[in-house]
Amino acid sequence: MENIRDPRQHVNEEPRDDFADTAMGFAVMFGFMTVVFIAAVVLKAVIS
Repeated sequence: MENIRDPRQHVNEEPRDDFADTAMGFAVMFGFMTVVFIAAVVLKAVIS
């Protein structure tokens, strides 16, 4: 019977690049916040 708690027997089925995932998340969030900032500035300029 296999030891199901042995991490050596669990192959990483989908290897991920953690740095690329983090960089992509940062870039997407930065872009979204930039759009929100620009929209807020334009809205404030229109209101004023």
